[in-house]
Amino acid sequence: MTDTNIAYFAGGCFWGLERYFQNVDGVVDTTVGYAQSTVANPTYEQVCSGATDAAETVQVTFDPARVTLRTLSLLFLEVIDPFSVDRQGNDTGRQYRTGMFFTSEEQKHVYIAAIEQLIDRQPQRPAVLIEELRNFYPAEANHQDYLIHNPGGYCHIPLAAIANVGRRQKYVDRIWDLTLEQFAVTQNAATERPFVNEYDHTFGPGIYVDIVSGEPLFSSRDKFDSGCGWPAFSRPLRADLVTEHEDDRVPGRPRIEIRTADTQIHLGHVFEDGPADRGGLRYCMNSASLRFVPRSRMAEEGYADWIPAVDGVESADGPVDGAADA
Repeated sequence: MTDTNIAYFAGGCFWGLERYFQNVDGVVDTTVGYAQSTVANPTYEQVCSGATDAAETVQVTFDPARVTLRTLSLLFLEVIDPFSVDRQGNDTGRQYRTGMFFTSEEQKHVYIAAIEQLIDRQPQRPAVLIEELRNFYPAEANHQDYLIHNPGGYCHIPLAAIANVGRRQKYVDRIWDLTLEQFAVTQNAATERPFVNEYDHTFGPGIYVDIVSGEPLFSSRDKFDSGCGWPAFSRPLRADLVTEHEDDRVPGRPRIEIRTADTQIHLGHVFEDGPADRGGLRYCMNSASLRFVPRSRMAEEGYADWIPAVDGVESADGPVDGAADA
């Protein structure tokens, strides 16, 4: 029989948070209830009245061989507002406070480490409590699996996050282990400094891959010196490797943002001022979103299939996609 562990997360209304965790691979069971109550077996009405000091909480039973407590903690911190006091979404009150309630010193250390990483990335004082679990009382039956039984019900957790958490789970640990600049660029669409970033002046043969997943994105054959101060490419290795999104954050200057199709990290923007003989596009990318794999190391690192895209060698079926001369 599989050994499981249990963790307790308070993140506002427990309906949405439970549904979020239910979509995590490795979570085998969830129960919503009331933690840290001053009253035994409180009712929902008592909790909402403020008479119990209980926090709406999700008990998460998980298989640590499939998902770690650190991963669960990072996913939790991403989906709530960790700086909001006694409020999540439209819900206000002491019962909606946020917390990670530990049952062992090992859990406590994991939670503290996650909060420390959060502070590194957003230098504010989090409102997420880290406390020893004093008690947990399951909520009434009508609250269990609420959004499964009532899919149109209220949820302060974004539905897109609920749908995407399985994919996010694959990368969240690596994302939170990025440098602060890499995290700011890939997750918050920040822009690194021009001309002094890592790959602006790199023109050797090789490929540029997603800093998080390692997915190949661009070939050195399509890189050119645009003079803009950031790595510039005339095209990605394949069109389906990236996605385009409208970006109107700069007033009066609408742009097209480029993200990776898989991890959805921010790469940069695409402009229509590239060399005409290369198709007229300029994919202006941030070095912080990329990792360069030199041609000499591509086979060793598992990218042998992409060597023709760097060398421009024709396959039996004609030019390799992305490898033809510009």
